[in-house]
Amino acid sequence: MNVVIVDDTPTNLALMRMLIQRLDGCQPIPFADSGSGLDWCLENDPDLVIVDYMMPKLDGLEFIRHVRREPRHDSLPILMVTADHQKSVRYAALDEGGVDFLNKPVDRMEFLARVRNMLALRRSQRALADRATWLAEEVRRAVAEIHDRERETIVRLARAAECRDPETGTHILRMAHYAQRIAVQMGLPADFAEMLLHAAPMHDVGKLGTPDHILLKPGRHSPEEFEIMKQHTQIGYEILRESSSHAIQLAASIALHHHEKFDGSGYPRGLAKEAIPIEGRIVAVADVFDALTSARPYKRAWSLDEARDYLSENRGTHFDPACVDAFLAVWDEVLEIRVRYVDEVEPASAPEPDDGQ
Repeated sequence: MNVVIVDDTPTNLALMRMLIQRLDGCQPIPFADSGSGLDWCLENDPDLVIVDYMMPKLDGLEFIRHVRREPRHDSLPILMVTADHQKSVRYAALDEGGVDFLNKPVDRMEFLARVRNMLALRRSQRALADRATWLAEEVRRAVAEIHDRERETIVRLARAAECRDPETGTHILRMAHYAQRIAVQMGLPADFAEMLLHAAPMHDVGKLGTPDHILLKPGRHSPEEFEIMKQHTQIGYEILRESSSHAIQLAASIALHHHEKFDGSGYPRGLAKEAIPIEGRIVAVADVFDALTSARPYKRAWSLDEARDYLSENRGTHFDPACVDAFLAVWDEVLEIRVRYVDEVEPASAPEPDDGQ
């Protein structure tokens, strides 16, 4: 343990240094100049400081005051060396953060006893700090395990929906990353953007409840079929909404709101503008863009320029303008995501493109 000794009297400094050397596991670090001793303490982590009161330039009270200003030294044991009659100095030292006192002239037995007590205090402090660090790490691991299980649940539900939907798994990955990048560009909190990345893949989990003859129908649906198709938003919400997981609660909101339109013409509730939760507005842009630019058995893939034009033309009607602007502002990242999560096999080209709705 590092014991700093600050005293401008050479004999006192030599005596205290010799006594510290007699204690197992202790390293004396002596300073005859208080300024140099203070600089060392501020740059390092002593276990105990022994400081004289009467010193030129920087006395013991000022020394303690400066040391206590360093947050990591708020509990550092500090012994001040004073004369017996200097009670006012002792009171002032206590106010500044001194812990104990040594009398002049220094008595060897008293010195060793007080130093041992202060070092025992320091060991206890360190043990508590180590325990707190260990507990914090255990809590972090436990929370990480919970998050991992939540994400596994999300992935499995998304895959279950995938099995019944002609959309590919890479579509889900692309649109989730688009959504995250939109959120970051809009200045939303980083933890929200990260949660959005993991929640967005469940946007169409409600299609688990859509009949096959409607879900897998090539081409456009009849008005009656489309009314049934629209129910997947409410079904997805009902599947997810009662979870205690914040990520799955976010996914429930996305499932319900990602087909709402900024002008109020969407479904299932016909919400408009800021009445649509921000996660729904973001995923609407990400989902439609990737649906437009992806080939399906019933449609050809739109070009990137066509899809960009569609977003721009429907900015303020279908889409939140702020979300469209954020998406276009990270265009280079959009292209990188498309390359990273490319479909292994593109379906054959076919008739008219649509907007994925």
